[in-house]
Amino acid sequence: AGLSDRELGEVRARFLADRGWASLNETAESFVGRDAVLADFAKHDEVVLLFEHDLYDQLQLIQVLDRFLGRDLGGTRLSLVVTDEYLGNLGPERLLALFMSRREARDEDLDLAGRAWEAFRSPDPTRISMLLDDDISALPFLRPALIRHLEQFPSTENGLSRSEQQAMEAISGGKNALSEAYIASHQECEDPVFLGDTVFASYVEDLSDAEAPLVVFEGGETIRAPRVNDGGLGFWERRAVLTEKGQEVLRGDRDRVELNGIDRWLGGTHLGGEGTWRWDRSDRELKRQSRPSDL
Repeated sequence: AGLSDRELGEVRARFLADRGWASLNETAESFVGRDAVLADFAKHDEVVLLFEHDLYDQLQLIQVLDRFLGRDLGGTRLSLVVTDEYLGNLGPERLLALFMSRREARDEDLDLAGRAWEAFRSPDPTRISMLLDDDISALPFLRPALIRHLEQFPSTENGLSRSEQQAMEAISGGKNALSEAYIASHQECEDPVFLGDTVFASYVEDLSDAEAPLVVFEGGETIRAPRVNDGGLGFWERRAVLTEKGQEVLRGDRDRVELNGIDRWLGGTHLGGEGTWRWDRSDRELKRQSRPSDL
């Protein structure tokens, strides 16, 4: 929140490096290169934006469109390809057909993207809720993407995000090998899929490396996600189990945040301290909680 595009890129690069997903220098350079490409749009007759319909891609789409908001495009045409197909599964002929189906980006697309990107970066996540009360059909996949983002907030039921809930349900249900748990907790129960295995592994690590571990390797060892240069040999074949407290949290008898606290950023919102935003799965809305009795 409140950061320039350059500062945001620096923060993002540090986060990725701190998680062990990439080197700081390489990541920072990739963001600088991306920004340079966008800044040089005037060198091209047309800029075509082709993003998938999932959460991650839709966030990238509104970020990029926000860069063009209020800019004089000159003679450059800005176009969008709108599709609910996964690009990695498509052959050359289908990709060409999608390219030919592109449409020019409209003022309403840019305006909506600007509002959505501002709401996503806001310290107050209810800005997203207010946006969802409006007609945002100009970008047809934005609504489900933003709702899926809100589902990553800890739930009012047990303090687990949707991704954490699904991971623990998969492990509890017998998908103990982490490769099986990953597939069962995301690919098999979400559409569109968006979560990569690296991020899934980090979620499981966070559930394990805590004051009150909720998930551990069989035998009780803390789960450590692979880092960028270690290859992760054997990680995905190892079996995970819920601890006793993990079972209690999954049943709703205990609360993950009450047990282990929380220090997490979701967009521009920091979760931690006295009050925590929660997602109510039944009411499908955000709620503010300062004490367990508040909900």
